[in-house]
Amino acid sequence: MNKTNQVLSGGGKIRQSPGETAFDILNYTVVTVFALLCVFPFVYVLAFSLTPYKDYLANPLRLIPEHPNLQAYIQMLGMSLLRTGYRNTIIITVCGTAINLFLLCITAYPLSKKRLKGRGLVMSLIIFTMFFGGGMIPNYALIRNLKLINTYWALILPGAISTYNLILMRNFVAAIPDSLEESAIIDGANEITVLFRIILPLCLPAIFTFLLFHAVGHWNAYFDSVLYISRRTLWPLMLVLRELVTEGGNMAREGLEFDPDRLAQPFTLQMAAIVITVLPILVVYPFIQRYFMKGMLLGSVKG
Repeated sequence: MNKTNQVLSGGGKIRQSPGETAFDILNYTVVTVFALLCVFPFVYVLAFSLTPYKDYLANPLRLIPEHPNLQAYIQMLGMSLLRTGYRNTIIITVCGTAINLFLLCITAYPLSKKRLKGRGLVMSLIIFTMFFGGGMIPNYALIRNLKLINTYWALILPGAISTYNLILMRNFVAAIPDSLEESAIIDGANEITVLFRIILPLCLPAIFTFLLFHAVGHWNAYFDSVLYISRRTLWPLMLVLRELVTEGGNMAREGLEFDPDRLAQPFTLQMAAIVITVLPILVVYPFIQRYFMKGMLLGSVKG
């Protein structure tokens, strides 16, 4: 090792060489700039969702509102299309994520056992779907023939299980010592008890990681909604957001009249709609961040 790193300063810390110090400063600078670039769009949208449109026209670069107000949020929350979009997205996200996690757990557990006959063939068939798919038109024909058009199931069932997440979950379960399962079986536990009382509690980091993946995926689902959902009352939040962003001037049909002296302008409403859309994910993420980081590290160790 470098002898310089062995020298301790008066405070008991390892003294770094000038090159290492310069490298750390460069790293912190790059990471800080990158973090600011990631945060800036959120700050911009939040600032102008609170800024009156006249103030925005006067200074489009001001990030601190001079006369902040909540008029855009009040109008958005009074819009029936947004309320139904929130309801639809919550139903799709909760039901879809629950189905995703259930199928993920009951599939990954048996596939992690070497004693399962035909395990290699089953995994080969599952992995095959990662490289080859039917395509958009056959998928649409399948959904139509199953009479799932304009239903929540059209957005839930096609992605009920993810091959990539299944592989990671199988690796995570396989890393759990077999002795735990054997001890439970000796005590009289069956496979169901072992799965739900022994294996799954140990898999909480991975489960929370996949919960975040699937929940964000369902919350942000857009393209499938365009294909399979044409009824406005069943639009998820992303389709509503598209309507607000691309056709904000036509929202008078929802009972909103854009009076520049009293009500928010379409631009401000669009900014408020974006904030309302991403807020739930931003609120939930900090609570499961520690599970997310641990799950990502452990789930990819063993192949």
